[in-house]
This record gives sequence, structure tokens and C-alpha cells, in this order.
Amino acid sequence: MQLDLHGLFEYNTTFDYTDYEYKEDCTRTTSFVAIFVSILYSVALVLGLMGNILVLVVLWQKRRSWGVTDAFVLHLSMADMLLLLTMPLWAADAVKGWSFGTGLCKLAGALFKINFCCGIFLLVCISLDLYLSVVHAVQTCSRTRPWQVQLICLAVWFFCLLLSIPDWMYLKAASGPEQEYYIECVYEYSSEASRLASHLLYFILGFLLPAIVLLYSYACVLLQFRSDQRVQKQRAVRVILALVLAFFISWTPYSIALLGDTFHFSSSKSKGDCEDHRWTAVRSTAVLGFLHSCFNPLIYFCFSEKFRHWVLTIVKCGGCAGDSGDFFPWDSREIEEATSVPQEEKGSLHQMSDIERTTAQQHNGEIL
Repeated sequence: MQLDLHGLFEYNTTFDYTDYEYKEDCTRTTSFVAIFVSILYSVALVLGLMGNILVLVVLWQKRRSWGVTDAFVLHLSMADMLLLLTMPLWAADAVKGWSFGTGLCKLAGALFKINFCCGIFLLVCISLDLYLSVVHAVQTCSRTRPWQVQLICLAVWFFCLLLSIPDWMYLKAASGPEQEYYIECVYEYSSEASRLASHLLYFILGFLLPAIVLLYSYACVLLQFRSDQRVQKQRAVRVILALVLAFFISWTPYSIALLGDTFHFSSSKSKGDCEDHRWTAVRSTAVLGFLHSCFNPLIYFCFSEKFRHWVLTIVKCGGCAGDSGDFFPWDSREIEEATSVPQEEKGSLHQMSDIERTTAQQHNGEIL
């Protein structure tokens, strides 16, 4: 029996592979950047949870003597801890993509937006309270009415929740246009107008206007304190000023990158280039924003001697550090005392000047 192969081996054709473009498999390309970011998120998770839990413990021990600043610090720590709880999701996403579904994608993205907005609006509340007390001698909230501060904080949370509506609407777990096998937590806007409106709303209301208020408030406070070299006033301002600077350093690059992406100034996605597609300017600068959630306790430790002393004492002898009733780790009492001292001094100086003037007139009359 003969097997007829119909000329299968009669044609010897040579193929040219020089024009073939090899696209590397993104699932097998776990870059150094992705691994580094994942490790960074893990370290931030541990440090952030430890630091913010420590702050909450301090607040619980001094709950009977809370000031206005303490209430805002409480909500700052709560916002940071909510974002920290999403860190494992983002760490896994940095390495192998988003594998947690659309529901967790919306939740994690919304918490990211809420943390940013709560951070800057609560700092605005603290700064405005300091500005009105120092510059205009107006006390916005009273210790005898703590519900006023809590209402302000609830209003901040509600407004931040409203600003996160686009995240609940447009975030989705989907594959990229060039990577069908790589799932990402990305925005899928219904139109270009909705994308533009969402980005501009976030930038103007969530960053630009609060930043102007913060800069103006602290410029006026620092001008008010420039001629006063007393240590008490310097300690009263430096903690909150450090919080504001840390916030701007962490979130300004992301806000600028988002604004650039809004008007198509960001780097374009390279087709077939997994690394460029995954780590755009917006996503790269968001890493620094994530890390901000563990910065505030470090600032309290570095800039507040009382908080640092409490931490060292609690490590040595357990809960005995919280026995002191006059312990204020972020100097909230010093802020209130420092803002009230200038008015009392102005009055006393005025009275002394009248006495001196009367004495001088009597003395001049005696001489004449």
C-alpha cells in the first residue's frame, strides 16, 4: 500500500522573521518596580496600623479632656486606617493585577478618594480654627460643646462621600485594550465629558480650593507669630504645620498628574509595552499618596516631645504612661493656651502703659 502525501514535502519555503514583533507576556513580567511597590505597601501597612492604633489609644486615655484638635486627629486616624485596610489589595494588584472583582475595586478606589479628601478637609478645619483663634481671637468651637466638632467632622465625611460618587460609578475590574489577560481596576467613563467633569471636580473641590485656604491660613498665622519667639507658640504651630507639609508633599504630585491626564498631557500608553501601560504618571504618583496614611503618627513622634515621651514610657512600663492627666501628644492644649495668651498680654500691656503714662505725668508735674 502506498501513502500519497500529495506533495507535502515538495515545497521548501523559507520564512522571514525579521519583521516579527515579539510581545512579551505581561503575566510573566513581574518587574522590579512592581515588587518594590508591593513591599513598600506591606511595610506601610504594618507601620501605619501600629502608629494609628497607638494614636487611638492615646485619644482613648485622654478622652475626658479632649480639645478641638483631638476630635479632628481622631477622624484623621480613622480615615488613614480605612485606606490602610485596602493596602493588601493594592499590593497584590501591583504584582499580578486586580483579581478581586468589580465590587472591591469600587470600594478600594472610593476609600482612596475619601482618604485624600478627608485628610485635606480635616486639616483645613484645624487650620481655620487656629487661624481664627490667633488672628481674629474668635473661638469657633467650645470644649463644653463637643458635639459641634463632631457635626463638622460628620459633614466632612458626607462631603467626601459625595466626591467619591464617580469612583462608585465608573471604577471597574477590566482588561486593558492591549492586554486581554491582564485585569486592572480602572475607570471606564461613559463619555469624555464625564471623565473631564470627574477629574476637574476632584482637582478643584478636593485639592485646589482647600490648598488655597491652607496656605492663606498658615501665612497669616506665621506672620502673626513672626515677632514672638516664645517656645510655647512655636510648639503650638509646628505639629500642624508638619502635617500640612507632609500632606502637600504626598498628594501634590498625584493631583498634578491627574490634572495633566485630564487634558491628555500625561504619557501615552505604549502598545505592547506592559510596563508603560501599568505604571502611568497618575498611578506612579498615587503610591506616594498611599504612603501618606502612615506619616501622621511619625510626625507626632518626631515633632511632639510629649507624644514621644509617652511612646517610650509605654514601651518600658506598659500602661503607666497614660496616668498623667495633663498629657497632650499633639499639643492641643498648648495651641489653645498660645492663642489666648496674646489677648491677655495685649490687655496687660495696655494697662501698664496707662499706669506708666499717669506716673510720668505726675512726675513731670512735680518737676515743673
